[in-house]
Order: sequence, then C-alpha cells, then structure tokens
Amino acid sequence: MKPTLFVLAAGMGSRYGGLKQLDGLGPNGETIMDYSIFDALRGGFGKVVFVIRKDFEQDFREKILSKYEGHIPCELVFQSINDLPEGFTCPEGRTKPWGTNHAVLMGKDVIKEPFAVINADDFYGRESFAILADYLKNLDGKQNDYCMVGYRVGNTLSESGTVARGICEMNASKHLTSVVERTQIERRDGEVKFKEGETWTAIPDNTPVSMNMWGFTPDYFKYSEDYFVNFLKENAGNIKAEFFIPLLVNDLIQSGKATVTVLDTPSKWFGVTYAADRQSVVDKIQALVDAGEYPAKLF
Repeated sequence: MKPTLFVLAAGMGSRYGGLKQLDGLGPNGETIMDYSIFDALRGGFGKVVFVIRKDFEQDFREKILSKYEGHIPCELVFQSINDLPEGFTCPEGRTKPWGTNHAVLMGKDVIKEPFAVINADDFYGRESFAILADYLKNLDGKQNDYCMVGYRVGNTLSESGTVARGICEMNASKHLTSVVERTQIERRDGEVKFKEGETWTAIPDNTPVSMNMWGFTPDYFKYSEDYFVNFLKENAGNIKAEFFIPLLVNDLIQSGKATVTVLDTPSKWFGVTYAADRQSVVDKIQALVDAGEYPAKLF
C-alpha cells in the first residue's frame, strides 16, 4: 500500500504576513507546496490530504488542487478552533489554531494507511521524500513504529535572523529519545549556536533537528485523541496554548508506547520564515531548476 502525504496548510503565516502557502516562488509561479507534491509523487506516495481552514477552501481548490488533477488523488480536511472533543468548548478570545497535532487529528477519518506529515510552507528536498516513503512502504502492518526525517541543523538556517528548531537526541539504534525546542539558533563566528538566557552554545553542523517531517501509522490518531483530552483539561482556558506534534511524540517515547526512528537526510531545508527570505528561496529554487533537479514547469 502506498503511503499518504498529509500536508499541514492551515497556518496563518503570522511572521511572513499573508497566506504564504499561495505565494508563487518557482519560475512559473509554483508554490513551495507544489515542489513537495512533485517530490512525494516521484518518491512513491499514493495520495495527498491537505488540512486547511474552511474559509480558505475556494481559493485553495482553484489555485492549488486544480493543478494536481490527473497527477495524484487529493482530499481536503478542515481545522477549526471549535473542533473539540465532547465536553469542551473554545474559550472566549481564542483565535489561534490548536496546533500541529490538532491539525493532524483532522485526518483521522480519511487516512487508513501509513502517512507522512509535512508543513505546507517548508521546502524539504527530493531525497527526504524518497527516504520517508521508503520507510513507510516497508512497515508491513506494524504499529507504533514511527519515524522522523532529521535535518542537519547547518542545512536549515535563515540568512535573515534566528530560527527555532527542535534539537533531537537519539540512542545507538537511531531511535529518538527527546526533542528539545531551541528558539534562537543562528550561525555565529562560523559555528551554529543557540542562545539560552544570555549564553550562546555551539553545536555541530550535523546535529539532527526536526523540521516537522514525520512518518506515522494510523494508530497515532487514537493516541492523539486521548492526549488532546488531557491537554485540554490542563490548557483549555489558555488562549495561546498549542497541541504540538513533539508534545505527543515525546510522551509516547518516554512511556515506551512507540519508537521513532530518525532518518538522516542530506537535503537542504529552506523556507520563508521572514519576508526577507523570499528572494533567497526564489533563487535557490531557480538554481535547482537550472541544475536539472526539477522541470521548469511542474504540473
């Protein structure tokens, strides 16, 4: 069975301003997401599910989905801040979505096979999709056997400012043991460093970080439902609290319910974290097209 690609496209794009998922960055107006779908298709994924906001549906169908018709089956699911388990209501004043793992939960009724999760606005690279599809295709009905594509931190920095990354630790079996979020990482004096308090700490360029590129089996949805109830019991009144994927993944690892294999990728990640990153991404995509990695027109 071919795995499914689940694309998280419901974000607000707060730092970048506007719906960056629809920003044309390729030579023929391609979005970053177009490159992900193209790479997923050639990597062996069989279907794409997008999670979006309902008010964005018409735009999305016209500008995005229409391109993929005849290439790969696609489905839409919707994330709403009011989509909560029985007994909970959205607190007054909350406008922020409930986070990446709440978005993942929206796929529970349409995804029945191993699946990958990615952000819509991150450029992950051809090798990463091939590595991830290969892992998911070889699961043979296993459950609780997840994976994460671990990018080398030196391949994920922005020239426009510091970035936040989940720094990963793993054991000798390449199983993830923890993800620690570092919110200020940049290259300083030739070394990758993160800031904690007033202290800058250097880390090796090849330290694995999470760029929200995960592989799961469908049992992950049940864990997500159960954990989300517990999360809401503690955080329902906090209008900024978010249910992130690493929160649940860490919990499943620590409790021994699941293993997460870290897959190393040579791909360089890039994305538009800041508006100032836009031209750099346009140039990088053009360079990949010039090198023959991608056709000038994808679909």
